[in-house]
Amino acid sequence: MVIGAAGQIGRAAVRVLAEDGWQVTAASRGGGRDAAWPPEVRAAALDRADDAALAAAVGGGCDVVVDLVAYDEGHAGQLAALAAAGRIGSAVVVSTAAVYEDDAGRSFDTQGEPGGFPRYPVPVPESQRTVAPGDGSYGTRKVRLEQRLAAAGDVLPATVLRAGAVHGAHSRSPRELYFVKRALDGRTRRVLAYGGESRFHPVHTSNLAELIRLAARTPGSRVLNAADPEAPSVAGIAAAVDAVTGGAPETVLVPGPPPAGGVGDTPWSLPHPVVLDMGAAERALGYRPVTSYADSLPATVAHLTERLAAHADWRDAFPAMARAYGDGLFDYAAEDAWLASRP
Repeated sequence: MVIGAAGQIGRAAVRVLAEDGWQVTAASRGGGRDAAWPPEVRAAALDRADDAALAAAVGGGCDVVVDLVAYDEGHAGQLAALAAAGRIGSAVVVSTAAVYEDDAGRSFDTQGEPGGFPRYPVPVPESQRTVAPGDGSYGTRKVRLEQRLAAAGDVLPATVLRAGAVHGAHSRSPRELYFVKRALDGRTRRVLAYGGESRFHPVHTSNLAELIRLAARTPGSRVLNAADPEAPSVAGIAAAVDAVTGGAPETVLVPGPPPAGGVGDTPWSLPHPVVLDMGAAERALGYRPVTSYADSLPATVAHLTERLAAHADWRDAFPAMARAYGDGLFDYAAEDAWLASRP
């Protein structure tokens, strides 16, 4: 059973698992289907916060639960209870690289403080320390989730996947929109902070689905990073999008942080790199990525272009991204004013 099947990761995971021979129940709040799924996939409506509904969905039992929306200790407890009753054989659960903190105690939770952005080793291994568990943030709650799953390892072998910046079609907050919309709007110049060198390791949904497929085949209690084979710089991402859209805008590099008004502040802009070590996944699962960032881009760009064409305002096409990043993401007036003010 795949919980969260309607999301961007779930759509890919259900398809790959079904193609790999599993009998798949695709559970989501709406119970809908994806056109790419084989017809034998069973779709089911599920409110996973409802213990009774989750138990009913699991039914007499299933070999593997793939949980893409588990968020905290309570969700892990639901899975552990069903496993203790002999109704779940193993689990694959998606977590986040936001659980990591550096050796000075800095993490994504402190990035808004002066000098608070973490300085992780490059690359970050799974042995890197994590933030303290708690209820205060996304990362601290994910740590509670991970710890509860680890404690249940005697009854529920669970592979935890710490995902990087997820990308691909059907994303609710597609970072690539930053460059795709500018290309469609005919922008001839763009600004990149931190000299365009920021690196925030991405992971395509098909690579995540491959990790899920391999973990389902090889149950075990483990924590693994989940990322693409490369961690391109933001300037490299811009160039890759240009190669798909055919654009050739001038790139203006700002050596430090974004200037006033957030000009040059892309969804990947970070003062220090976040690059994940994928060696453990290769050793434990025999993982090999199925796509690269550049090779995955044409489908992503096509999806974004189609969505934008269907809406008069980008905020209507991607409301979750508008909430996350605000109107400044495409404040062309501020960009033009800053560019005009340069000596």
